[in-house]
Amino acid sequence: MAVSGTGPLAGVRVVELAGIGPGPFAAMLLADLGADVVRVDRPGGGGLAVDPAYDLTNRNKRSVLIDLKAPDGPDRVLDLVGRADVLIEGFRPGVAERLGVGPADCHARNPKLVYGRMTGWGQDGPLAHTAGHDIAYIAVTGALGMIGNPGEPPAVPANLVGDYAGGSLYLVIGVLAALRHAGAPGGSGQVVDAAIVDGTAHLTAMIHGMMAAGGWQDRRGANLLDGGCPFYGTYETSDGGYMAVGALEQQFYDTFVELLGIEEQAPARKDLARWGELREAVAARFASRTRDEWTAVFEGSDACVAPVLSLGEAPHHPHLAARGTFTDFAGITQPAPAPRFSATPTVITGGPARPGAHTESVARDWGVPGLLRKDA
Repeated sequence: MAVSGTGPLAGVRVVELAGIGPGPFAAMLLADLGADVVRVDRPGGGGLAVDPAYDLTNRNKRSVLIDLKAPDGPDRVLDLVGRADVLIEGFRPGVAERLGVGPADCHARNPKLVYGRMTGWGQDGPLAHTAGHDIAYIAVTGALGMIGNPGEPPAVPANLVGDYAGGSLYLVIGVLAALRHAGAPGGSGQVVDAAIVDGTAHLTAMIHGMMAAGGWQDRRGANLLDGGCPFYGTYETSDGGYMAVGALEQQFYDTFVELLGIEEQAPARKDLARWGELREAVAARFASRTRDEWTAVFEGSDACVAPVLSLGEAPHHPHLAARGTFTDFAGITQPAPAPRFSATPTVITGGPARPGAHTESVARDWGVPGLLRKDA
C-alpha cells in the first residue's frame, strides 16, 4: 500500500483517533486527496457493527492498534502526533483531555499541529456533553423541518445532510484552512471545532436570506425548492419508478412542458392559484409511461428532468459511467475520489484498512519504533 497518494495533499500526515460517522468520513476525504492517514484503532474495536472489510470510510488509510487507556497509550499517540500535521478526533468534549491526548497535550509535543474536533453539538453549549445523532442535529437547525410533504412527518435524508455535509465537509474545510495558517510565516497550530449543528445551520444561509426577503415560507412543501413548486419535484411513473423535475428557469420550463405534452397547461407556471391544477396535469402525464420511457423522452434535452435511480443503479447511468464517478476496487463498487485535479490526480490506493494491519509500516515510515511493542 502506498504511504502517500498522488493527490494535492501528498506529504501531509494525519492521525485519526478511531470513531464512527463524520470523523472517519472526513479522514477518508483527506486520504483520498493524498494525505497519509494513520487511523488509531482500539483493541477490540467498537462503534457500529460494520465488517471492516467493507467500511469504505477507511479506504486509503493505514491502521495501528493503541489502547489509549493503557499506561503508555497516550505517549504512543503523542509520538505519532509529533510527526503529524493533523489530528482528527470525535469524542465528546473533555474525553480526549482525560485520555491525555487533548489539544494542550498534543500542542506541547507539536505546536504546528492542526487539531480537528468533530462533534454534533460542539465543544460548548448546554447540549455539548449529551449524546446525539445526525437526525437530532439537523432537527434543531431547522434543516429537517424543511424536508418532506406538507401534512406529513419530515422526511429523513439518511445521514447525508448532518453527518457528512454539515459535519465532515466543514471539518475538512476547517482543517485545510488551518493547515494553510500553520504553514504561513509565523503561523501556528490551532483547534478546529467542527460541530454538525453549526455546519448544517450554515448550509441554510440562502434559505434564511430568502425567508427574510419574503421569498420563502417557513413551512414544508410551500416553496420553490422544497417540493411545493409543481415544476420542481418528483413524480411517479406507470411502473412505480420516479422522475425528478427541476425546470425552474423559463427556457427549461418551456422545453419541459413541450416534451411532456402539456403545452396547454404552461401558463399556470406564473399563477400560484393554478399550481395544484398544473401538478395534477404533470402527475397524470408521468403516470402514463414507464420511467425508462420518460427517460428516453427527456434524454439530452434542457428540460432538467432525470430518472430517480437507486444506489445500485447509479453506477450504470451513462453519464456517471463515462466520467468514472463510481469505480470498482478490491471487489467493491464505490464512489471515486472527488473533486478532480488536473495536476495532482487522486486515486484509490488501498481498500478499507484492517485494524492494526499497518503497525510495522507506520513505525518505519513515521520513525516511531515504540509502535512495534507486542502489546500495541
